[in-house]
Amino acid sequence: MKRVGLKWLAGVVVWGACLGAAQAQEGVGDVVYVPTPQIVVDTMLKMAKVGASDYIIDLGSGDGRIVITAAKQYGARGFGVDLDTVLLKIANDTARREGIADRAHFVEENLFKTDLSKATVVSTYLLPEMNEKLRPRILALKPGTRVIAHDYHMGEWRPDDNDTLSVPEKTVGNPGVSYIYMWYVPANAAGKWKGSATVGRQTLALDIDFGQRFQMLSGKALINQKPAEIMSGRLRGEDVTFWLNTGSGAASVRHEFNGKVTGDTISGTVRIHAGKNVEQAPFTAKRTAQGKVDITSAPDAAPVGVRGATVASR
Repeated sequence: MKRVGLKWLAGVVVWGACLGAAQAQEGVGDVVYVPTPQIVVDTMLKMAKVGASDYIIDLGSGDGRIVITAAKQYGARGFGVDLDTVLLKIANDTARREGIADRAHFVEENLFKTDLSKATVVSTYLLPEMNEKLRPRILALKPGTRVIAHDYHMGEWRPDDNDTLSVPEKTVGNPGVSYIYMWYVPANAAGKWKGSATVGRQTLALDIDFGQRFQMLSGKALINQKPAEIMSGRLRGEDVTFWLNTGSGAASVRHEFNGKVTGDTISGTVRIHAGKNVEQAPFTAKRTAQGKVDITSAPDAAPVGVRGATVASR
């Protein structure tokens, strides 16, 4: 693979964690290279709840410590991609030395061409514009796939979880501070749905038209042909929550839905809050018309979670 320079690096790719600055510089030539602190790696994996059933793909893997830690501590499998052959050798040698080479390996590859289809977890330490370039491919993965990123956001795709760490040894970005973000790839709930729930002797007929932007839901709804306001609609993978409110003032009724989207079916429970009275019942809904999830960038929209550095490194 052709060696890349600083100018190309700043616009295209960032690198993974290293065993140390001197060791990293051995093979990178004119490429900026900075380590990801181990405490950040550990926090990222805990936030994503990585386990033995997971397959993690690290984009810009450096010395491989994210995949190696996932394999060694949690029994996960996976691989990392990088363009630096010295770092790739370090990563693969470490995996062999730790006895986990059957679960963790590292390859020289352009991260924008990496097949992500096996991933249950994707990790990155990329500049925001690189995350946004990857975003459509990530959002096409199986709902529930977790994405964890160090320091840099995914544009208008708001994180589902985040944390801020004090890291005194960190010297890039905001020195001494690391930001960790996590997203769940959302299911597609966009479109028109018909459903029902039986509460006591009353049957609720539901007509819902969901608009979806990333994991956020909005739109219009009817309950027994009466308008209902959709509030707090969102997805975490296949899990969906939303409220339908009817009436106003003392006569208002809040319908709190929690369910799972499986293809063209939503099933779950509804809790109905009418004054101090609360009732719960199962509900199901079927999609009658498919909608499209909006993952476009809005002109002049403020990015989410920008944290001050101009160059990132692993």
